[in-house]
Amino acid sequence: MRIARFSIDGNVAFGVVEGDSSAKEGPVLDIIKGHPFAEFERSGQTVPIGKVRLLPPVLPSKVVAIGRNYAEHAAELGHEVPDVPVAFFKPSTAVTGPGDPIAYPAFSSEVHYEAELAVVIGRMCREVPRDRVKDVILGYTCANDVTARDVQRSESQWARAKGFDSSCPLGPWVETELDPADLGIMCTVNGEQRQLGRTSDMVHSVADLIVHITEAMTLLPGDVVLTGTPAGVGPLNVGDEVAVTIEGIGTLTNKVIKRG
Repeated sequence: MRIARFSIDGNVAFGVVEGDSSAKEGPVLDIIKGHPFAEFERSGQTVPIGKVRLLPPVLPSKVVAIGRNYAEHAAELGHEVPDVPVAFFKPSTAVTGPGDPIAYPAFSSEVHYEAELAVVIGRMCREVPRDRVKDVILGYTCANDVTARDVQRSESQWARAKGFDSSCPLGPWVETELDPADLGIMCTVNGEQRQLGRTSDMVHSVADLIVHITEAMTLLPGDVVLTGTPAGVGPLNVGDEVAVTIEGIGTLTNKVIKRG
């Protein structure tokens, strides 16, 4: 099931995505009663997806991101593969949605794309045992861990490099029925392929990451875990259109603009 969050006529709602772009009228959203973090009913009231504005599929209290979780990506930046996951935060204010702009920060001259699989948490949890990880996950979406690489190199903490406004595009929706073990991940810039990898190349699996993170902190419904990026990261420039496509989910597209 694909669940999108959207706005129409000034109202915000969740809906189940039905159909695909091959259909004559395109996909539609069956508006749900309530929210996806509890039992819900479909209203039967549908709206074409082309007539709404898709929003970030969730509004997380925090985004917990993982660095250097693909060996080839660690190598391309000159780093060793860590024995334990390297975690950092992106604030809720970094989150933006499909089709929304990525604002190039004035304090950087080297902003990079990083295509990633994002895990969306479905229930409050901590100290999750490995055999219960699936129970706390609502689903998966596409993410772009946009990074001011020059700032990351010059500052020992990554808060500014990875936490600036619009540095965490998410979307276009949450896919709830997906095995994350071996999915293709691709990033294109202006239609040209820049990254191509598979989640099976992750050093630490989704289950590893959830267990590791929840040893330290409580995750809340709607929180997001970014699972790392494959090799091939590189620069974005003002005017570029960057797209992250993940097998079984869809495509997240954003355009880079100058920060006003």
